[in-house]
Amino acid sequence: MKITTIGFDADDTLWHNERFYVLTQDRFADLLSDYGDRDNLDERLLEAERRNIGHYGYGIKGFMLSMIETAIEVTDSRVPASVIHRILEIGQDMLRHPIELLPEARAAVEAMAASHHRVLLITKGDLLDQERKLTESGLWEYFDGVEIVSEKTPEVYARVFSAHGDGPERALMVGNSLKSDVLPAIGAGAWGVHVPFQLAWALEQAEAPEGHARFRVLENLGQLADLVDEIG
Repeated sequence: MKITTIGFDADDTLWHNERFYVLTQDRFADLLSDYGDRDNLDERLLEAERRNIGHYGYGIKGFMLSMIETAIEVTDSRVPASVIHRILEIGQDMLRHPIELLPEARAAVEAMAASHHRVLLITKGDLLDQERKLTESGLWEYFDGVEIVSEKTPEVYARVFSAHGDGPERALMVGNSLKSDVLPAIGAGAWGVHVPFQLAWALEQAEAPEGHARFRVLENLGQLADLVDEIG
């Protein structure tokens, strides 16, 4: 069936995101270097993030709370107030960081909009932060719909592609995460297009659905227009 709707992920698909988490985690490890080695701190922080997703959702604010929780745990509740204050500061630095578009991102979104497809942004995370990033990206005008969701599941994709398009069977989802962008989109009946990014959060790891008729991999977004033409 002819594709009529194109969905784009946001973080690490259209603009840089994970590298700011990595840099912040480096600063966090430096703050707590007296209380444990780097590998242990990284492991404890990842455990906190995994526990807290259901409470705080995805995004920088939840990451900040997980850092504070980890600092309390690894210091046996003796973490100085100055360290907590510094964690809040470095988290706020993340919230203020300018948006940096990835190569080919603008051209890919513009091309899909110009080709008369319905173009959607489908992302998860903190509502205010994602809206800020989209506004600063300069891409908002190209999207026919924006969905900021708490989780990406087959049911969510089916709803979004039905509400904004002609259903998932005639939709294609583009993103850097197999777990969030590709597998659930395919599960809903859409095409799932993976554009790998050099950095990946451990909680977004998943196995590629090799051999699936609706799975494709692109080296970069510059190849998207040709793929859409090929699929039809």
